[in-house]
Amino acid sequence: MEKKEANAIAEGLLFAAGDEGLTKKQLAKIMELDITYVDEIIDSLISDYQKKNRGITLLQSKDYLHLTTKPEHASYYQRLMDTPQSSRLSQAALETLAIVAYQQPITRTEVEDIRGVKSERPIQTLVARSLIEEVGRKEGVGRPIMFGTTKEFLTYFGLTSIEELPPLPTEVTESDVEQEADLFFERFQEQLDANNER
Repeated sequence: MEKKEANAIAEGLLFAAGDEGLTKKQLAKIMELDITYVDEIIDSLISDYQKKNRGITLLQSKDYLHLTTKPEHASYYQRLMDTPQSSRLSQAALETLAIVAYQQPITRTEVEDIRGVKSERPIQTLVARSLIEEVGRKEGVGRPIMFGTTKEFLTYFGLTSIEELPPLPTEVTESDVEQEADLFFERFQEQLDANNER
């Protein structure tokens, strides 16, 4: 495998791994490369990211490598966080929001058990948009954070309380669930779009 291609693949894998990151051993296994070649790839990426024309950098925390933003650009990222969001919520964020709305208080792990996929980023998005918030900690190992909907969530959807959410059907088939979910997400998105246009 050529060095440029290997660098590009490693970069893509690190991006896809997100906050969890990857170890050099994991990269070597996935890319079917010798660990010494992976060391060269990582050194090459680090060198490239140190240039001023690059907006990301490679951070090593314990054995894990993560792609992250550069600290010197932090003021711009803060401006982004402070800017009202007008973009549409992703399907993952809408699914997560629906689960939190109906199952609150709920932990991230419980959301992931229901969705069947990792949900850290959708939860971060929803917290950043003030649609959900931390409402306490669950008793037990690690005392994980529990999430619930916010007053902003109620305002967005014209509700006075969470009890006004439409009831979930009791006897449903898998196709019914998919159809109901699609309709639910469409209504959520329509309401978000309408509020963003105000």
